[in-house]
Amino acid sequence: MEILFISMLDKLADIHKRYLEVEKFISSTEAMNDMKLYVQLSKEYKDLEPIIKTYKDYKNLIDNITEAREILSDSDDTEMKDMAKLELEDNLTRKERMDEEIKMLLIPKDPADSKNAVMEIRAGTGGDEASIFAGDLYKMYLAFASSKSWKTELVDIAEGTVGGYKEIIFNITGDDVYGQLKFESGVHRVQRVPQTETQGRVHTSAATVIVLPEAEEFDIELKPSDIRKDTYCSSGPGGQSVNTTYSAVRLTHIPTGVVAQCQDQKSQHKNYDKALKVLRSRIYEIELQKKLEEDAKNRKTMVSSGDRSAKIRTYNYPQGRITEHRIGLTKYNLQAALGGDIQEFIDELQLAENTEKLKEGKVND
Repeated sequence: MEILFISMLDKLADIHKRYLEVEKFISSTEAMNDMKLYVQLSKEYKDLEPIIKTYKDYKNLIDNITEAREILSDSDDTEMKDMAKLELEDNLTRKERMDEEIKMLLIPKDPADSKNAVMEIRAGTGGDEASIFAGDLYKMYLAFASSKSWKTELVDIAEGTVGGYKEIIFNITGDDVYGQLKFESGVHRVQRVPQTETQGRVHTSAATVIVLPEAEEFDIELKPSDIRKDTYCSSGPGGQSVNTTYSAVRLTHIPTGVVAQCQDQKSQHKNYDKALKVLRSRIYEIELQKKLEEDAKNRKTMVSSGDRSAKIRTYNYPQGRITEHRIGLTKYNLQAALGGDIQEFIDELQLAENTEKLKEGKVND
């Protein structure tokens, strides 16, 4: 038991030492003169803060446990020993809970988790109904973002012929956005009676969700000579022109063939900036994807594999049911979830991933 105390405290003490080093270095001239270094240190400092708070609470708890044991061992005062015994039992129970919390905190964070996100929703199989479902998912994520006080910004849109969207791309800005939403990547299925169905038959349609960490200039350096810029008139449903000026922008990264476009703004310059942000994120995600696939090779849950072809969730209207296939979780709160109440699914997916990492021994030394 004492060895476990020391081991956990030693790990936390090492992290606390690093925290103090970062705190000191972040205000140094060297860091102030190197913006990339300053941003990296600021993120590290912010990520370490919750661990340091837990470390101080844990250290205080261990001190109380040690003190209670000393009283039980050395004191002749019966009343004091009874109080110490009760306190020791309570603190040992707290320590068990904190041990598990700390194990989770010591799992290395994905550096991309703290980033903003670019979300892409595309209608899949199911024709018009798939476009309508893509619109439902868009509303769901907007509501979830609002509940987290995140900001959303539309990038590009292709409306469906009878409602919804064939494709919609938008940015989400806030705290730990990508870390929360990265599990949403994959194929979402819906089972319901379409609005156009006259005989009341249940159809299955699908939409694909892709979540990219928003790459900063520090993450991906794009050479202007590697980017081809094409401009065109913005279009609406059915392809008709909605803008007579060439304000819409399509960017192609020549070395990789990655394409990004934006027609949401009337200004070509603003569309260019938005498209560039998406292009940078897509290129960054290519490298990130390789890492995720490598990490997920031996992981049973495959939670963070980012396999876009994988069916991850089914929304069943007749039964009011949502099934998260990766972890076998089923909830009968369909309407609440579509209204943005999806935190429970995200929490369970994060827990599943962290549990797998613990099994693999991926804890900070």
